[in-house]
Amino acid sequence: MKKYERILFYDGDCGFCNSAVQFVLKRRKRDIYFVPLQSPMAHELLGEQNVEINLDTMYYWKKNMLFNRSSAAIAISQDLKGIYPLIGWLGKLIPICFRDKLYNYIATRRQKIRKGFCAIPKESEKYLFLQ
Repeated sequence: MKKYERILFYDGDCGFCNSAVQFVLKRRKRDIYFVPLQSPMAHELLGEQNVEINLDTMYYWKKNMLFNRSSAAIAISQDLKGIYPLIGWLGKLIPICFRDKLYNYIATRRQKIRKGFCAIPKESEKYLFLQ
């Protein structure tokens, strides 16, 4: 994973997750690569970190550190434009047990929140999507 400084691993079959990818894509300050958890690349890269993939979990690789769940969301917020880094900083003030409880609540209902939706990148963004 050292080749890529920032990688967001997401459930490629989830409409809510694909919406989140579009959200990040539009607001990113720098290149963030996207890898669906179902892909061979995700299994290879996360396997190197001894991670057993859970489709209910978002993973974010940033500068040789792997974040998951709410910690991944906070780490991603630091790489977005606008007010999002401040929101992420404020999120760090909430104990991880509470943040992850909220994350898990949303993650178990994500398929109902947003039905099927496929992230289709613009031509200029296709290089950010890895398989």
